[in-house]
Amino acid sequence: MKSPAHRTRDIERQAGYLKPEHCAPPPPRTGSDAMWFIRDSCGIVCGVITWLLVFYAEFVVVFVMLLPAKNLLYSLFNGVLFNGLAFLALASHARAMCTDPGAVPKGNATKEFIESLQLKPGQVVYKCPKCCSIKPDRAHHCSVCKRCIKKMDHHCPWVNNCVGENNQKYFVLFTMYIALISFHALIMVAFHFVFCFEEDWTKCSNFSPPATVILLILLCFEGLLFLIFTAVMFGTQVHSICTDETGIEQLKKEERRWAKKSKWMNMKVVFGHPFSIAWLSPFATPDHGKADIYQYIV
Repeated sequence: MKSPAHRTRDIERQAGYLKPEHCAPPPPRTGSDAMWFIRDSCGIVCGVITWLLVFYAEFVVVFVMLLPAKNLLYSLFNGVLFNGLAFLALASHARAMCTDPGAVPKGNATKEFIESLQLKPGQVVYKCPKCCSIKPDRAHHCSVCKRCIKKMDHHCPWVNNCVGENNQKYFVLFTMYIALISFHALIMVAFHFVFCFEEDWTKCSNFSPPATVILLILLCFEGLLFLIFTAVMFGTQVHSICTDETGIEQLKKEERRWAKKSKWMNMKVVFGHPFSIAWLSPFATPDHGKADIYQYIV
């Protein structure tokens, strides 16, 4: 016996239920170069908080720990490393936030568009009743973005965007670089505490000892919290990519209708084909090449 959810999907598969006459014409395109940005107050606040927390870590690392350090080589090495990782983290965050995650054209479930598809008898098409779009397989509707997103994994308020087909690479890089700078900051805090205990507290920082301790403890708390959160998120995202199953598909336990590929090929689908150093760059747009995104079981 089928569950109510399955019965609903059966209804969606029947072309007679598409009702294109109920859909208004799609809104005019503003241009392919228009920046994608979700106007969600909660997401905007979370995004601003993310940047402010990174800037706070930058302030403590540079002005509290590295500049007062006596070892110039230690300061230069850790300063370049931390600032480089922080720059990549913020760049990844910006790309994840301002990249179209794979939105299906809104309101395209019109009679003209359906006729232009030249569907064969018995061919299955899907219509989203919320955004009135003909959506491809593995697309889901996001109530925050108010769009159907291809290969939608989840909506993340910290990047104020959905994580989908086109921006998953940037989201994974964001979690990885945040985890790395958090781990790096915790190591430097530990070394700085050891240095301050061995030396005079007034000489190990340009700030007063109480202020130094408070700033370091806050950074330690922030680093530990974000290290755990982003490391777990990074692990779940990599697992999701390797198994070629999004978070929503795992949660809903949807029937697998696409061909199974190797874990390496699944990584190429997200990060680009072939493997290169560009996998680690938030400025490189993935080139799928031979890594076909949609390979369905017929």
